[in-house]
Amino acid sequence: MATLINGKEISRQIRDELKEEVSKLQKNGKKVCLAVVQVGEDPASTVYVRNKKLACEYIGIESLSYELEETTSQEKLLDLIEDLNKAENINGILVQLPLPKHIDEDCIIRAISPKKDVDGFHPETIGNIFIGGDGFVPCTPAGVIELLKRSNISMQGKECVVLGRSNNVGKPIAVLMLRENATVTVAHSKTKNLQEITKRADILIVAMGQPKFITKEYVKSGAVVIDVGIHRDENNRLCGDVDFEDIQDVVSAITPVPGGVGPMTVTMLMKNCLKAIQ
Repeated sequence: MATLINGKEISRQIRDELKEEVSKLQKNGKKVCLAVVQVGEDPASTVYVRNKKLACEYIGIESLSYELEETTSQEKLLDLIEDLNKAENINGILVQLPLPKHIDEDCIIRAISPKKDVDGFHPETIGNIFIGGDGFVPCTPAGVIELLKRSNISMQGKECVVLGRSNNVGKPIAVLMLRENATVTVAHSKTKNLQEITKRADILIVAMGQPKFITKEYVKSGAVVIDVGIHRDENNRLCGDVDFEDIQDVVSAITPVPGGVGPMTVTMLMKNCLKAIQ
C-alpha cells in the first residue's frame, strides 16, 4: 500500500508557521492585506474565493473582497486593478479565474503589478522563475514542491516526468524540479509512446486535465505520483487525473484527490502574500 501524501496536514503545518510570522509582523505595526476580485458568480470560483478568505482569516491576513457583476466591462475591471496597484495598504492582488468570456484574461493578468502578483501568473513572474530569481512562484507548482520536500522525498538526481505543459502549472513545475536538481521530461497529449516515458519516472507529476487517465500501465513500480487534476466522475465524486484505486498498490507514495495538492495551492497563496510585504 502506498504512503498517502497528506496535503491537508502539510498545509495545516505551513499555515500555523505563517500565522506565527504574521503575528510577529503585526507586533511591529505591519499588516498584510490581500485584495480578492471575483467577476460573476461561477459556483466553483465562489468556493475557491471562500476558501481563500477563510485561510486569510486563520493566518491573520486582512482580505478585501471585490465582487463584481458578470456583465462588468473589461475597462471597469482594469480601472479597479489600477487602483489596487496604487493602494499602499494592499500587498497582494488576486483576480479569480476564469473570467467571463467578454474579458481577456491575459490582459487582466498583465495589468496586475508583478510586485502584487501573489497568484504568480504575470509573465514577468513566470520569467523570473526560469532565470532562478527570488520572486513569487505560482501557487500550485510551489505547493507540489513543498509537498515533496515535507514528505522527505528527495528530487535530486531523480528522473521526473511532468505530464502537462500549461503556463501556470506544467512548465513552472518542470523548472522548479530542475532547480531541485531533478532530471526532467515534460510530456503532453501529443507525446508519442507516452507510457514508455511515464514508466521511466521516479516522480510522476500529472497535470493534464483528463480524469483518471493515468492507470498502472503508465507507472513504474515504486514511483511517487503527484496528482494535480480535479474533476467530477460519473458518480459526481471528486477525482484526479490519476486512477487512484488502480495504481495505489503499485506506487510508493501518492497524493489523494481531494486532500492532496488542492489545500497546498491556497496555502502557498498565503505564503506569497507574506512574501509581498517582506
